[in-house]
Amino acid sequence: MTHRERLLAVLNYQPYDHLPVVHFGFLQETLDKWEAEGHLTHEEAGTYGDGNLTDVAICAKLGFDFNYHTLFGPDAGLRPAFESKVVAEFPDGSKHILSGEGLVLLHVPGAGSIQPDVDHLLKGREAWEALYKPKLQFSADRVTQAVVRVNDRMLSYEDGAGDFLRSGERDYPIGLRCGALFGNIRTWLTLEGSAYLLMDDEPLFDEIIEVNAELQYQCTKAALETGAKFDFAHFWEDIAFKNGPLISPKVFDEKVGPHYRRITELVNSYGLNIVSLDCDGLIDTLIPTWFNNGVNTMFPIEVGTWGANLAPWREQYGNGLLGVGGTDKKVFARDRDAVEAEIQRLKRLVDLGGYLPCPDHRIPNDAEWDNVRYYCDRMHEVC
Repeated sequence: MTHRERLLAVLNYQPYDHLPVVHFGFLQETLDKWEAEGHLTHEEAGTYGDGNLTDVAICAKLGFDFNYHTLFGPDAGLRPAFESKVVAEFPDGSKHILSGEGLVLLHVPGAGSIQPDVDHLLKGREAWEALYKPKLQFSADRVTQAVVRVNDRMLSYEDGAGDFLRSGERDYPIGLRCGALFGNIRTWLTLEGSAYLLMDDEPLFDEIIEVNAELQYQCTKAALETGAKFDFAHFWEDIAFKNGPLISPKVFDEKVGPHYRRITELVNSYGLNIVSLDCDGLIDTLIPTWFNNGVNTMFPIEVGTWGANLAPWREQYGNGLLGVGGTDKKVFARDRDAVEAEIQRLKRLVDLGGYLPCPDHRIPNDAEWDNVRYYCDRMHEVC
């Protein structure tokens, strides 16, 4: 069987010869650390990207079969993005930098975490009409200029990837990225800004959701209409943290749920029955909206301090709820005994069917190379 066939078999409750061992990327700091330790070349550490040839090479060294996050992604974001520029500099070397999303971010030298925002451009209807809405209009080149791995090259759709995707002749899976229906809006408005806008100007809040959702739909539709063959559909959100969602589940269900339904019905009509969604954090109160609107595969099932795993969701929603993820990334910083215990825990979940373990985030820089190698080797043996 090919890796592509194995993935589809696992998530369709069909027989397979062995369980694929997958990941979905590494933090840059992790790659830099592994280069310093001699595990990676300078080129490998510096040229990594999801699904690219460097990713394939690192997979081979560690023992992963493939990166689940290998996607064809139409450009469904702000176009053009805002010009990134320094807007303020401070004596300690820190800077305020305007990002492509219109956020003013605090950049502190040497800080490896997510840069906090200190300001943002989208603060009301005037900024929406002038700065954002014009950047969220569909055009065909959002699809034709998108890039994906084609065997040993990275090609845009118009430069050869289109023929490759239409043929369907490959041994690794490729998903169709269907965008984000609220996660990017939360980014543009910031968490606090989105909460205030819902109260201060609900019609504008609704319009932003509608315009963004229409762009995601049109990009997905255009990609499918090319005749390209994908193995699954995939959304991104990241709208939860350790205590729950960053938006009221009721508001999310009422305002965003119908847009999921529209897109999932579209991808289902093209034969894509696996629809996954990337959201970190404690997502339990958001699952009903996703599952009832056609999203059937939770990813990456971040274990966190709240102990997320597929089993209780399967009890609640039945075998129609699938999962990819759920390997606690924190064990890679411990020892082999911790990794082994995690593998045995995962084996019980694998036995439920319709589930593919995967580290529950990009592998962080406290991960030990040998522990990750051990995980891959033992997963091949045990599962």
